[in-house]
Amino acid sequence: MRERISGGSTRIRRARSHAHEAGRRGRVNLSLRIKWRARRHFAKSDGEPSLPGGSKWPCAWKCQMSPEALNSFFALFIGFAIAGALNSGFQALMEKPPGFGLLMEKAAPKAFAAVPFLVFAAPFIIMRNTIRGRIIEGRRVQFVAIATVIAGFWSMMSGTFVLMLLERTGVIA
Repeated sequence: MRERISGGSTRIRRARSHAHEAGRRGRVNLSLRIKWRARRHFAKSDGEPSLPGGSKWPCAWKCQMSPEALNSFFALFIGFAIAGALNSGFQALMEKPPGFGLLMEKAAPKAFAAVPFLVFAAPFIIMRNTIRGRIIEGRRVQFVAIATVIAGFWSMMSGTFVLMLLERTGVIA
């Protein structure tokens, strides 16, 4: 903006923003401004080891996982490991991948023998079929998520059984 000065000359006055001008006149609610908080020292203490750049580990040394959560994760991992090993062994012996079609065998003893195998091998079969269905058939992501939760829960239950069996036999304490 130009402003007239006495003597016929002009000077340029710095224009203020519309919000500032409106705020001075009472048209803008100034309580809607963003007030930034000061930076805090979050999750840092002097006794913790630091990373190579000098920054601290955020919570790794103070936060601990409960024993129940650790046991559940261990059971989940053991369940998937057992399922993968059973499936790999079956595929190496029979030269075909296992599936739930084993229950449809014409001979009743074979179908009954397949039940314990499928109880422990099912998480791997479910995940394999789900991933193949997503790639080949283009199944929806929601279906894949539900199947993953089911396979994870099944794996955790079979892993819990295996861990209990190992504890009873004295292999692990």
